[in-house]
Amino acid sequence: MPDPHTKSAFTQPTHPTAPRVLHIKALIDYLGASEVHTFAFSVAANAILSFIPFVVLLYTFSFGLFHSRAMAGIVTDMVNFFLPALTQQPGWIANTIESVAAASSRQGIQFVSMVMIFISCTGIFLPLEVALNQAWGVAKSRNYVMNQIVSLGLAAWVLVLGLIIVWTNLVARRTLIPQLESASGLDETHLRFTLLVITTAVASILFFFSVYWLLPNRKVPPMPSLRSAVVTGLLWMVSKYAFELVLPHLDLKGLYGPFYVSVGLIFWSYVSGLILFAGAQFSVARTPRT
Repeated sequence: MPDPHTKSAFTQPTHPTAPRVLHIKALIDYLGASEVHTFAFSVAANAILSFIPFVVLLYTFSFGLFHSRAMAGIVTDMVNFFLPALTQQPGWIANTIESVAAASSRQGIQFVSMVMIFISCTGIFLPLEVALNQAWGVAKSRNYVMNQIVSLGLAAWVLVLGLIIVWTNLVARRTLIPQLESASGLDETHLRFTLLVITTAVASILFFFSVYWLLPNRKVPPMPSLRSAVVTGLLWMVSKYAFELVLPHLDLKGLYGPFYVSVGLIFWSYVSGLILFAGAQFSVARTPRT
């Protein structure tokens, strides 16, 4: 338990009108605090626990509810885009999860997936609420029941965002992309990838905005939260490509053997957690106190 007399990392270090260099310095100091990294690792572990069941549910909806192989293909593309290329075999993680989902209707995995998503989402949103409450100067967090309700609501919202990405890409591939291909002469594969990047970026921004706006236990102005969500979402997208460039030089397979895929996923989730917390601090620092 943190010492109550010790200054928390989750504070508003600068005034919103302070020079930008002071905001950057304060953000660097914030990311250097040990409790930030502790919370980021907690988010990383629970993100892995929830992401795979989340994808299993999307595949299950595609196969079992909508009976659409095209939707399942979009889920595969989405997973390959979200996760850095950790293996030499392209799409290995997505294909493995898809094979699990294909058998889920006979083994009851849908129910297990829902339970795992809701349990692990608590481990994601609870540290975030604590961080945001401390940053906003909120002395009291929500009680356990209210925290569970908010976490379940955000978990359901993430699932809705995933389905929106899939449906948007499905409709566009059948209607918009053929027209763009004939009008522009661009390759269909590049058009599909561009659409996936755009829809994923928008969904990521909406997710960050929901966290920064709804999770603190106080009323938060929406516009500063939205601006921070846009910056954080775009930074997260860029960081994924930067992580992929660095990943081959880490030689995780040589160090961790057959467990290198899991370690790589945890590393990427940890980096994503740091970006999420940095965006939360930025959201508070750029908002005038009332």
